[in-house]
Amino acid sequence: MTPVDPPPPPIRLMLVDDHAVMRAGLANLLATESGFEVVSQADDGETAIRLWPRVRPDVCLLDMTMHGIDGVETLRQLRHVAPTARVLMLTSSDSAEDMARAMKAGANGYITKNVQHKELFAAIRDVHGGGRPISTSTIVESRPAHVEGGGFALTPRELEVVALMREGFTNQEIGRLLGISTHTAKAHVAGVLEKLHASDRTQAVARAFDLGLLKVAPQQAAHQQGPRYSGGQEKTS
Repeated sequence: MTPVDPPPPPIRLMLVDDHAVMRAGLANLLATESGFEVVSQADDGETAIRLWPRVRPDVCLLDMTMHGIDGVETLRQLRHVAPTARVLMLTSSDSAEDMARAMKAGANGYITKNVQHKELFAAIRDVHGGGRPISTSTIVESRPAHVEGGGFALTPRELEVVALMREGFTNQEIGRLLGISTHTAKAHVAGVLEKLHASDRTQAVARAFDLGLLKVAPQQAAHQQGPRYSGGQEKTS
C-alpha cells in the first residue's frame, strides 16, 4: 500500500478580544474547522503580551478596540516580545485609517468581523502562510467622499490610499497591501493629489485632514492640539 502522508499539524491560535461572548463564539466556530486549534485566549492586550512567550501561537487574532491598551498598541508591544509573530486584526472597525495604522504597526492582515466564515478561515491560513489579507470590500464606506469646492469625489479605493499615504507607505507598499500593482497604486496616488488640489503627498494628507477625510488617531489626540501625521486563559491540555 502507498503510505499516506500524515495531516499537517493544526494552526495554533491565540484569541485576543475584551468581549467574552465574542471570544467564546469565535473559539466555537474555529473548533468546527479542521486544522485549527485555539491554544490561548486573552481579554486585553497586556494579558496577551504576558502569555505570548509561554504559548507561542502560530497566529494571533487581535481585536482593534479594547479596554486598556488598544489593538495597535498591543501589536507594537508584541513586536518587541515576538518580532516574527503573525497577527491578524479581527475587528468591527471598517475604517481605512484603522487599517492603515494597524498595517503600519506590523499587522499581517486586517479583516472585519462581518466576514463570512470561509473568508475568516482563508484569512487565517493566508496569514499563517505569509500572506497579508485585507477586507478591502468593507474597509471604507461605499459612497465616495466629496471634496468641497472642487466638485470631485474620492472613491473608496482613493480613501484607502490616502489613509496609507498618511502612514508614509510608498507606492510599492500601497500596491502590496491593497493587492494591486505598483503602477495602479501610483495612479491612485496621482488621482488623490489631483482631486485634493495638492502638489505633493504631505499637502494631500493635510488637505484630507482639513476636509474631515482623515481624523486624528486617539493616541495623537491625547498628546497634541492639532492633527499631525507622519484576564487571559491558556490552554493546559
